Amino acid sequence: MATRTYQSRIDAPPGKVFDWHARPGAFERLTPPWAPVRLESSEGVSDGAQAVLRIGPGPLAVRWVAEHQEVIQGEQFVDRQVTGPFRSWKHLHRMESLDGDATRLIDHLEYEPPFGEIGHLLNDFFGGPELDRQFSYRHRITQQDLSLHRQMNPGERTLRIAVSGTSGLIGSALCAFLTTGGHDVYRMVRSRPVQAEEIYWNAEEGEIEADKLEGLDAVIHLAGESVFGLWTQRKKERIYESRAKGTRMIAEAIAGCTAPPSVFISASGISYYGEQGSTRVTDDIISKGGGFLPAVVRAWEGAADAARSAGVRTVHPRIGVVLTPAGGALKVMTPAFWMGLGGRVGSPDQYFPWITLDDVIGGIYHMLFESSLEGPVNLCSPEPARMQDFAKTLARVMRRPAMVSVPSGVVRRVAGEMGEAMLLTSIRAIPEKLTASGYDFLYGDLESGLRHQLGRTLEPFRPGE
Repeated sequence: MATRTYQSRIDAPPGKVFDWHARPGAFERLTPPWAPVRLESSEGVSDGAQAVLRIGPGPLAVRWVAEHQEVIQGEQFVDRQVTGPFRSWKHLHRMESLDGDATRLIDHLEYEPPFGEIGHLLNDFFGGPELDRQFSYRHRITQQDLSLHRQMNPGERTLRIAVSGTSGLIGSALCAFLTTGGHDVYRMVRSRPVQAEEIYWNAEEGEIEADKLEGLDAVIHLAGESVFGLWTQRKKERIYESRAKGTRMIAEAIAGCTAPPSVFISASGISYYGEQGSTRVTDDIISKGGGFLPAVVRAWEGAADAARSAGVRTVHPRIGVVLTPAGGALKVMTPAFWMGLGGRVGSPDQYFPWITLDDVIGGIYHMLFESSLEGPVNLCSPEPARMQDFAKTLARVMRRPAMVSVPSGVVRRVAGEMGEAMLLTSIRAIPEKLTASGYDFLYGDLESGLRHQLGRTLEPFRPGE
């Protein structure tokens, strides 16, 4: 029988830590972005309730059914394997009271690996260290999320929030963060039938259940055609129309409400600025950048004018390059770096306006409550990295060399206009308005952000402490 124990201090009372774990979205928040795990169904946290997971990549995924037992409200619960990859598995979640309304969070595992002695040997070299990485991440996320909710919503208001783009990289993570914080989330969906906590909308058909926006506290609009892929004429039309047309329809629906939401957060892109070289770019600069993406972003932001004119506080987070191994640029880069074939793309002095997925979520949450924020807000790290430095830092975190470089000419030949706009444009963007309004970045420096996202640190604890 293998055992592992993880514990750390959480600056919240045990009851709040328990409630956070028991709410919808907790499993998604606790799952590391590099882990091939997804939740199929959950019956909540109560004695006898079950959760069904899929563990592993694609068609190789294994079904794992766990049952909650020994539930003591506000103190603990146990997950025990019913069927799954282990010969046996028991996971105790324990929340013990500490002085000053804090909690000692304890995760104690007792498990029997498959394949007998071979399984134990593999556990010593691979399985156990991977659990250390995952539970380090879980404890950081628990502390981080509870801290954000306490700092930004000290009155513990329960907000009613509509969110579009909920199946996307940012939207899915944001919804899980909001629901674990106790907020009511209404997912905006583009297929019928809709459930009670869903809002139907279809930009192509010009249909939206506008009446369901009445009385909401906020609308967060994240939906839009992916900019990655070959930019055919039809692809570019979908990129443009999904943003301009979709945003306009939602903004007009908000403007038509008798009791409109108090804030409309409509996503935007850092590509608004176009090529800027080494110039320091703040939120108030009027873009003179040419090309397709800056034109898209200008139309995207302008499409929200109806809500703005109706007196609704409207915020455009200009989101930088989001770092997470779950998708986007980092997911594309990491396989090459693992094989020792990673390196910079384009010019070594080209600026890379990065941001971790955690700070995208934290920044958007800050915008919900910070009434001074409106209009364009740069949502990117306060320390943009040059491409050469980014490649070297990623290589150091992954303990691999960074000896390969991809010249700009190769990028242009292979990826065309998309490659030029997405991979070769230098934007030294600074989140001046966001930091001035009091947002404290979780991962302001590149190395700490990459280590967190890739599980290359055992903070905030060492196993067994």
